[in-house]
Amino acid sequence: MKVLKKILNTYSAVALLVASQSCSADFLNEIPMSDYSTVGILTSETGFEAHMTALHQAARDEMAARDGARYFYIMSAGTDIADFGNSATHSTDYNNLLTPFVGQVEWVWEWAYRDMFPRANTIIAYADNPELADIWSSEQRKNAMIAEAKFFRAYTHNLLANLYGDVPIVDTIYTSPKTDFVRNRREDVLQFAREDLEFASEWLPTTVEKQGRIVKAAADHLLTEVYISLGEYELAVESANKVINSGLYQLTRQRFGTKLSEPGDPFSDMFRDGNQNRSSGNMESIYVWQFEDMTLGGQGGSNGNNRLRNWGPWYERLTDPDGRSGMVVVDSLGRGTGQVRPTPYFLYQVWEGDWDNDMRNSVHNMRRELRYTNPASAYFGQVVERKTSEIDTMQNIYPYPRKIEGDVGTLTHTGTSWSGRTYQDFIVYRLAETYLLRAEAYFRMGELDLAADDINEVRDRANATLIGASDVTEDFILDERARELITEEPRRRTLVRMGRLVDRVRKYNIRAITRNSIQDHHQWWPIPQSAIDANIGARLEQTLGYQVVR
Repeated sequence: MKVLKKILNTYSAVALLVASQSCSADFLNEIPMSDYSTVGILTSETGFEAHMTALHQAARDEMAARDGARYFYIMSAGTDIADFGNSATHSTDYNNLLTPFVGQVEWVWEWAYRDMFPRANTIIAYADNPELADIWSSEQRKNAMIAEAKFFRAYTHNLLANLYGDVPIVDTIYTSPKTDFVRNRREDVLQFAREDLEFASEWLPTTVEKQGRIVKAAADHLLTEVYISLGEYELAVESANKVINSGLYQLTRQRFGTKLSEPGDPFSDMFRDGNQNRSSGNMESIYVWQFEDMTLGGQGGSNGNNRLRNWGPWYERLTDPDGRSGMVVVDSLGRGTGQVRPTPYFLYQVWEGDWDNDMRNSVHNMRRELRYTNPASAYFGQVVERKTSEIDTMQNIYPYPRKIEGDVGTLTHTGTSWSGRTYQDFIVYRLAETYLLRAEAYFRMGELDLAADDINEVRDRANATLIGASDVTEDFILDERARELITEEPRRRTLVRMGRLVDRVRKYNIRAITRNSIQDHHQWWPIPQSAIDANIGARLEQTLGYQVVR
């Protein structure tokens, strides 16, 4: 009973008025000096801003809140571009990876229905309350607040639709227990997200002062994806045009930012510490999660940006040729744990024909060799030789995209090793993906010349060979997304959205247990058994192919 019941009471206001008719002593009359209930907070624009901060925190928790739930790196591991770096076979077997009882399946559901929807719906419902009409400085200000909340509600519905398929739509807050949820069709979920995003596009500001706040382009970018999912390709092009032709965004073609004096290139600069936001000169970024080390609300401690921790190899465990410790953790590399290892398809195959030209495969963007870092080793500073054991080659040393690298955070094991997490801001949406989404829409419309033009905008920035209309296929678009967006896009959700998860895993994931265990029903995640158990007022159907427990 711990999932759906939790969402029923979250952020619902309950007023408890206690009065004594038999006692008149003044000391029995309680006068609250402050009120931290929803009713007490949402009585001013400042109060709504505070609530919006909580919604942004929940949104960022998609990456940062639960490393143990393995959610964020499972968006790439077990797909065509990456697999699990560790050698524990249970995590590579789809029959064990996806069940109604595993942590990530339950965590995402709870995050959406317990955190995201209640916080977003509270803002939407209270902002539209006629009794609060006088608190707003303008109708525009009120609608912008609602629009930002609707963006997050749409983001969450779209995410669920591209993981679980059919899911309950939640469009209100509940003041009493609700235990009769049913699954809405995926198309209806996406249509609901579309309506939210169309409102958001109309009312969100084009620019903001506070980094990380949602702007109109973020709504239009996501709306492009949703339109494609709904088969509305002309509308998808129109929505992408609003971003691309706005004059506010441009692909990064010149070096900039905090590491300008160090070796690099325009692509690598976007991912260096301090370079993710527009204030740094990054005119490609549209939506960025904000992280701050050792700052209240900055997601410090054991959380933070866990991309380096999960994608980086566990190099500190390597021994030198003499069998002694060859590595110590160094700040420039951080401390990875090798949870996600790129597949040979990504490491080698996608670069064929452009190995030396494509900027995204340069030494500034792909680290293909490590050097021994332990000063006590006789091999200090030398390139680590080829390893042959599975644990080394799968988890401890492998090539990886350097966009994950960043200044590591605070020590979690005092004096011995770093947490592996950085406090580098994370780009959720950027203009290169908008181009690739528009290219996909053009492709599905049969406008291959226009699709090639958009792909070539991205490839030209990377100094890659330009393509022609005859080169444009769905697989080529997926290949280009891999080259451009690895570690950024939730690859699993992209493949599910395009109906390509199962066949691409079978074709490109070389680990036999992953490749052979994935079945057609693994296209969708199962509904958590805990959600089914809690929903006693109606039958919450399990996804076909998964075990049903009653």
